[in-house]
Amino acid sequence: MSFSAENLKGFVLAVSSSVFIGASFIIKKKGLKRAAVASGVRAGVGGHAYLLEPLWWLGMITMIVGEVANFVAYAFAPAVLVTPLGALSIIYSAVLAHFILKEILHKLDVLGCVMCIAGSVIIVIHAPQEQAITSVQAIWAMATQPAFLLYVASVIVLVFILVFHFSPQCGHTNVLIFTGICSLVGSLSVMSVKALGTALKLTFEGNNQLIYPATWFFMLVVATCVITQMNYLNKALDTFNTAVVSPIYYVMFTTLTILASVIMFKDWDGQSGGSIVSEICGFVVVLSGTILLHATKDFDRSSSFKGINYATLSPSLSARLCNGNGEKYDEDNVPALEEICLQQQ
Repeated sequence: MSFSAENLKGFVLAVSSSVFIGASFIIKKKGLKRAAVASGVRAGVGGHAYLLEPLWWLGMITMIVGEVANFVAYAFAPAVLVTPLGALSIIYSAVLAHFILKEILHKLDVLGCVMCIAGSVIIVIHAPQEQAITSVQAIWAMATQPAFLLYVASVIVLVFILVFHFSPQCGHTNVLIFTGICSLVGSLSVMSVKALGTALKLTFEGNNQLIYPATWFFMLVVATCVITQMNYLNKALDTFNTAVVSPIYYVMFTTLTILASVIMFKDWDGQSGGSIVSEICGFVVVLSGTILLHATKDFDRSSSFKGINYATLSPSLSARLCNGNGEKYDEDNVPALEEICLQQQ
C-alpha cells in the first residue's frame, strides 16, 4: 500500500514525539529522585515534593511537547501507524538511562532496540490509509457503536478494580498494576485525542466543530485521562526501574490502543489480508524487542541479589527506605536497597 502524504506527516510527528517523550522519562526520573532525597518521601508512597523540583517540571514540559506532537500526528494518520512508533521512545529512554541514570545497557538491550526499529519500519510500510472524516458527529457515531461502548465499559471496570483493590495491596511490588492503569486509561485517551485532533483540524480548515457538544466531551475525557495517566506513571517511575517501566508500559499501552482503534475507527477495513498480517508481524517484532529489554533488566536485578546477606541490613534503615517516613536517604542506593526491602517482606 502506498504511503500517503497524510501518513508521512503523521510519521514525522510521531518520530519527533518519541524523541521528546523518551527524554522526558529520564528527566522526570532524575527530578523524582532529587525530590525524594530532599523531602525523604517518595512519590511512590504518596509524596508530592516533586512538584517543587524544577528538573521534574522540565521533564513535564518535554513530555508535553512530545504529547502535542503526538496529538497532532493522530489527526493525520491512523492510530495503528502512530501508536507503535512510540517504540522509538523506548530506545531513547534506554540509551539515556544508560548514560545519565547509570542503568546497565547490555548487548541484548541493543538487540531489543534494533528489533523495535525493524518492527516499526514494517508497520509503517503496511500502515492503512486514514479514513476521511468530515465532522465530529461522525466520530461520535463511531464512539457510540455497541462494540466500542462494551470496550469502554470493560476498561472502566478494570481500572476501578486495579485502583481500589490491587493498587493498595501490591502496587509497589508488581509493576503491572500502575502501568496497567496507565495503559487502560491511555487507550481511551488516544481515541479521544484522535477525535479532538480531527475536530480541531476541521475547525482550522474552516469547518467549525466547536459548536458541537461532542467536541467538548472529548476534550473533557482527554483531560481526565491525562491527569490519571500522569499520576500513576509518576508512581511507576518512582517505584520501579525506568528501563522496566518504559517497555512494559509501551507493550500494554500500544496493544490496548490498537485494539481500541480497530474497534472504533475500523482501521483494518478495506485492507488486504497480507497487509494486516504484515502489520501484526511487525507489531510482534516490536513487542519481542521490548520484552527482551524487560527480561534483561530482570536478569540484572536478580543477579544483583546474589551474595547479599539481607540480615546485615540495619532494620531501622530498611524500614525507613520501605515506608518513606520522612528520613533522607542516598538516591544512588535507592533502587537496590528498595528491592532488598521487598525481598525481606
